[in-house]
Amino acid sequence: MLVFGDVRRRADPREEAARLLDALEAARGLGPGLPRHAALVGALIALGELTQGVADAAFRETGRDARDGAAAGLTALLVRLAGAVWASWRSGFAAGELLARAEVARACADLAPVPVEIRLPEGFAFYAVYPEAYAAAAAASGREPGATVIGLRSIGTSLGAMVAAGLGTGDLVTLRPTGHPFRRELRLSEALRDGLGPASRVAIADEGPGLSGSSFGAVLAVLEESGVPAQRVALFPSHEGAPGHAAADETRRRFARPRRHVRTFDDLILHAARPEHRLEAWLAPLVGPLAAPLEDVSGGGWRARRYGDREGWPPANPMQERRKFLARTAGGTWLAKFAGLGAEGERKVRRARALHAAGFTPEVAGFRHGFLVERWVEAATPLDPARVDPLDLAERVGRYLGHRAAAFACGPGRGASLDALWEMARHNAAEALGDEAARGLDPWRAALPGFAAGMRPVETDNRLHAWEWLVRADGTLLKTDAVDHHAAHDLVGCQDVAWDVAGAAVELGLTGEAGDRLRAVVARRTGQAIDPAFVAWLEIAYAAFQLGAATMAGHSAAEEERARLGAEVARYRAHLASRLRAAGPC
Repeated sequence: MLVFGDVRRRADPREEAARLLDALEAARGLGPGLPRHAALVGALIALGELTQGVADAAFRETGRDARDGAAAGLTALLVRLAGAVWASWRSGFAAGELLARAEVARACADLAPVPVEIRLPEGFAFYAVYPEAYAAAAAASGREPGATVIGLRSIGTSLGAMVAAGLGTGDLVTLRPTGHPFRRELRLSEALRDGLGPASRVAIADEGPGLSGSSFGAVLAVLEESGVPAQRVALFPSHEGAPGHAAADETRRRFARPRRHVRTFDDLILHAARPEHRLEAWLAPLVGPLAAPLEDVSGGGWRARRYGDREGWPPANPMQERRKFLARTAGGTWLAKFAGLGAEGERKVRRARALHAAGFTPEVAGFRHGFLVERWVEAATPLDPARVDPLDLAERVGRYLGHRAAAFACGPGRGASLDALWEMARHNAAEALGDEAARGLDPWRAALPGFAAGMRPVETDNRLHAWEWLVRADGTLLKTDAVDHHAAHDLVGCQDVAWDVAGAAVELGLTGEAGDRLRAVVARRTGQAIDPAFVAWLEIAYAAFQLGAATMAGHSAAEEERARLGAEVARYRAHLASRLRAAGPC
């Protein structure tokens, strides 16, 4: 099934350097404490992204990773900044020397005005991967200073710098694994490869391992070929598990031999020895002292608070869910949800505030080093579309979608093209229904250029499921989980608002007269009519995407969750089959 995709953007490296300088100046203006530390981490992420973009540009030009070029100076600067982040963390946010503006300017002086491609570091944006955990793991590893640290781009750029800081070494090189996601390989310069041998000591840093572990595996294969003994290799992954079900036997063998050094989010923050490192201490300035221990409602745990009967729980994909916790205070209960570190998190908080101000989402208390803090609305129940008049529901959902479309325009290149959506839908339909049924998509291909000509990409919600809505006692409809699914770890991204209209048709049953009302309300808010044929096509693409997502989630789910996800798979399969049997575009 086709589901996942990287979030990428084209950027002028000089503008990225200016953004980095601004981030450092923001940190310089803050006194000791968590906000200053979070600003330092934001600067680390910004410099890591710039370093990754410049290194990848050089890799595309030469076809090999090397230590020279503009990326080398940026890499050295990144290790320096990582040392400041680590010093800040170890001191309880009291220390941490900032890089001088002139020093940063010198390292960035030779950047060419040629756009580079920057990939969003997914762990920092979605999965509560904290760079401080890698320095902590390195410092506790018992490894002697002097190792060469290999950071795997993208996120391994910054993670490798933090491992270097924790080990007390300045020797960091970043590498780009390439090829099929399950069969990654490395392409190294002769100098890099010749520098590896039986006497080498190497530390490898990356997020994961994922389904195949092939990024770690690619490095381990090169080290094995170079005669580096496994006992001289240290792995720094984000979790203690082995590679997933798609891993090759050779990858499993190589991954099992070196020692792994891990500090998880729970180790670093939930069970921290120092009070100032704990999440409850971060939240108190926003919501007041906690009246009870934090309640972890991650991985679908929130359902126990919204649904009394487990039989009625909606499905969840624990592997993809953000970390989230309930914080009870004298002033009520708050939901602290991981929204992203650095600029990515700040951007989501601004959107959350704007949506609340417009009356569509819960109250926002603030943001603390990756966590968005919103009011947990106790006196509300999950939406049951069968118990609401469809036209009334269409009116209220339409006002929300129309507001999003008017308020959150999206720049180019931040979402899948219609051709890419068609390829995904064709592939997933064939996987689920067979080639003959999937051929029902073929007549739509010719209509895509016409649809594309009228598209206006916006930061769509992309999460219209019934359980993502709450109904207050007075009938007010609130949208939850509304800030970041247009920039999630999948291939959809930003789309025309018609994508959400199609999602509402599939998830909330807003079709027929209710679908007409929904399109009319959105059009009234945006000033742009919505083509019913476009929505019909997007219903197919939406159902195919959700079918793939539910299928893949089921592969790694526990038995109880697998049954719920199986019901979702059946629902989307039936919807997709029905739409493919209908007439094509007129």
